[in-house]
Amino acid sequence: MGFYLNPGNKGFWESVRSKIYVDKTDLIACTNELINTEQKYICVSRPRRFGKSMALKMLAAYYSRGCDSADLFRGCRIKRKKTFQMHLNGYDVICLNIQQFLIEAGEQEITEYLRQEVVEELCEEYGEIIKRQDIGLAAALRKIYVRTGRQFVVLLDEWDCVMREQQESEVLQKQYLDFLRNLLKDQPYIALAYMTGILPVKKYGQHSALNMFWEYSMTDQKGLEEYTGFTEDEVKALCRKYDMDFIEASNWYDGYMFRKYQHIYNPQSIVEAMSCQRFSSYWTSTETYDALKAYIDMDFNGLRSDIVKMLGGDRVKVNTRSFQNDMRNFEVKDDVLTLLIHLGYLGYDAGTEEAFIPNKEVIMEFENAMSVGGWGEVMHVLRTSEKLLEDTLNGHADRVAEGLDRTHSEVASILTYNDENSLGCAIGLAYYSARRDYKLVREFPAGRGFADVVFLPLPHTDKPAIVIELKYDKSVSAAIQQIKDRQYTQALEGYAGEILLVGVNYDKNDPNKPNKPHSCEIEKCEIGNCEIED
Repeated sequence: MGFYLNPGNKGFWESVRSKIYVDKTDLIACTNELINTEQKYICVSRPRRFGKSMALKMLAAYYSRGCDSADLFRGCRIKRKKTFQMHLNGYDVICLNIQQFLIEAGEQEITEYLRQEVVEELCEEYGEIIKRQDIGLAAALRKIYVRTGRQFVVLLDEWDCVMREQQESEVLQKQYLDFLRNLLKDQPYIALAYMTGILPVKKYGQHSALNMFWEYSMTDQKGLEEYTGFTEDEVKALCRKYDMDFIEASNWYDGYMFRKYQHIYNPQSIVEAMSCQRFSSYWTSTETYDALKAYIDMDFNGLRSDIVKMLGGDRVKVNTRSFQNDMRNFEVKDDVLTLLIHLGYLGYDAGTEEAFIPNKEVIMEFENAMSVGGWGEVMHVLRTSEKLLEDTLNGHADRVAEGLDRTHSEVASILTYNDENSLGCAIGLAYYSARRDYKLVREFPAGRGFADVVFLPLPHTDKPAIVIELKYDKSVSAAIQQIKDRQYTQALEGYAGEILLVGVNYDKNDPNKPNKPHSCEIEKCEIGNCEIED
């Protein structure tokens, strides 16, 4: 057993011994299906804190020759699969953390330093075959394969750190990509190559050295969706075990979605919340808001407007196909938004091709990033939103209308009112602070249609539910009547308590109140006791 060659199972042993361990071993069944096929090159890109390194430790423990890992997988889901024994501890594994090599190489070329380190271990294990330490890594692996017939499983962690941390050095990037291509592509000694990072591989500049890889990214995880984060059922089980509220957990950490699995949770944040017995933002333990601020401050037409819309609970269309898969070459705002999807700051709905801010934890990072400067108008709206909520709860409809007038005037340069949907974005922004005690739902399915905005109180609060219907150049009475006629409150059957019916109208053409275009009406009722007209 070596450090790079056949690293053994200690890393996975520590994982399964941890206080909280969620069984993701069925991922091994997926990789077993791909061994020695055209699809044996796998690139899994996910944000930080999404369990990439843990997955590599698991794969290293399973495939590494020279150790007996059968007992470690006792009781795990993979043991029920027919391929479990077929590949167990059956390959020479080379497991490399590229971040480590980038740090330790110093003035030396990273690829040369990597070659020296790995060849040294190969010489120790296969000294009768590899007699020179100046041999190339690919040449050494070929010699071993020819003499022994043994194939290799290559596992690369943080594979893209060269691209992320050496953005200005295209020469170094090209050299590194050429090294990986020579090491991996069309080599008979490769049984499986599995690498993880934050960014996909496809389009680094015009250099397609690694075009043999199948990409599993935050815009399309294909068959690996279940292993990207924690699923809803897994989080429910953890909440039951640790006596934590599932609805609160959803509000904080849910929101990443794929075609099959519509609810994927940030795994590290869930683990920390369960361990600490407290819902909070754990993002800052691995990231700083400076990283996000650098991207949302970029000068692309429409970017600021899209950010504001998403802060208001809306979704925005994104063309992810123009993204060059790096952190430097941006042509349009969609490239920036796509990067934020890969970094985990935005969720993405592949069906509708829309991006959105996924949860409370992430929205706090946006708030932190905007608080430093450049977003003064928006930050003022956010800070005054608590007063708007207070006026709403107290039934002060005139004050609510005045507050919405102020919100509109402050963000008018960024967010333009065109219809009820854009009005809904402004409403979501104006009630920003409500998300501390409420879950905001835009286009809430209710009764015979969709309520425009609904605030569902979280379990720890004693506040009423709020149903908001929006009108554009109509009347607030029509808005309230629509809530009743279409029986929107019936969708809140699981909720017991008071409901506020809020009608908001924006009248851009009223000459009698040019500076006060919003009007509001508020009614209170109890669930099951609202005056509904059929």
